[in-house]
Amino acid sequence: MLKPMEGVRVLEVAQFTFVPAAGAILADWGADVIKVEHPVRGDTQRGFINMGGFQLDPQRHPLIEHPNRGKRSVGIDVSTPGGQEVLYEIAKTADVFLTNYMPSQRQKNKFDVEHIRAVNPNIIYARGSAYGDKGPERDTGGFDGTAFWTRSGVGHALTPEAIGGALSQGIPAFGDSIGGMNIAGGISAALFHRERTGETAEIDVSLLSTAWWAAGASVTQGMETGETMRSLMPGDVGSVNPLMANYMTSDGGTINLCIVSPTGYIRDTFEHLGLPELNDDPRFNDVMPLIQNAEAASKLIAEAISSKPFEYWRQHLKSMRGQWAPFQSLVDLGTDEQAIANDMVVEVEASDGGEPFKVVRGPVQFNHEPLETTRAPQASEHTELVLMELGIDWDRIAELKEAGAIA
Repeated sequence: MLKPMEGVRVLEVAQFTFVPAAGAILADWGADVIKVEHPVRGDTQRGFINMGGFQLDPQRHPLIEHPNRGKRSVGIDVSTPGGQEVLYEIAKTADVFLTNYMPSQRQKNKFDVEHIRAVNPNIIYARGSAYGDKGPERDTGGFDGTAFWTRSGVGHALTPEAIGGALSQGIPAFGDSIGGMNIAGGISAALFHRERTGETAEIDVSLLSTAWWAAGASVTQGMETGETMRSLMPGDVGSVNPLMANYMTSDGGTINLCIVSPTGYIRDTFEHLGLPELNDDPRFNDVMPLIQNAEAASKLIAEAISSKPFEYWRQHLKSMRGQWAPFQSLVDLGTDEQAIANDMVVEVEASDGGEPFKVVRGPVQFNHEPLETTRAPQASEHTELVLMELGIDWDRIAELKEAGAIA
């Protein structure tokens, strides 16, 4: 399969999901990603035993496999002189340095941009942060739930006003994964720029900027008008277009109609909904009257869809010309025929030796080819192998182990 990043080495000093997700994407694309972990505890996220209220198996850990597949792990204590020496040796061979540690930690442990550039002036230095690497909160930490969901306005927009409170984030590492893709894209552009000009670059992506970009049109609307959009409660039709709404089926499922521009779709839609008589009703048979009578149309559509079960509509609407979708859960995706046909699920060897572990491929596919990758490494799994590749002999490796600088 095509590996556009083959020959690129990435040195990752990062934890959790946000920045490691960028490393996972680059590894998917063929880069040699060397993940630096603490020699005793590893990535702090390895110790997470709960995700969204669900107990996690440490041997089959989604928060490790998803952002770390395809990498090699080296155990280094970057707070020690010996550990910093090893880090610099790897950095000399790397094209990209990737981190999400805060400025104070980067300075304290001597792997900020000036330290890494001192040993490799041509390296691309990529930072992920909560709120950006400039400004008064440059050294303020944050997570997906604070920077991406809460502070950004995303959680507010997705919480119906009628609830009278705030919805919690239902997808752990949601913004982390999106932000990781943004970092990978920035690194790709920087590598291309370096190839053409010989100039290197620093890259910054924050969880806050990721959320702002994801909600960019609505953020711009808010800055323009001072008004904000909010999600609606089930059953509410906020749009003037009744062919853009969620409708409940007889067995509690939901069908989303999303016919953004009804022109040319009205007749076919009403026929598929079992409402052919509405095509001769002057209130609904053209776009403007349909909009003017949206409330009445919505009521009739709701009654029609609520008369039959979810699976009936899933099959029956497949021939409808207008856009629609079944309201699915994340579990449903694992058996979604279209997702599987597009290779969105990848099986990797499980670290516990059991059934293969299923992970999600990145959103970019090259040449229609399925992704080939490996499981996430165990903590410090490749320490000796990587150090030997650098030319460090066994005696020196033993000394570093004895000193606690490496695992």
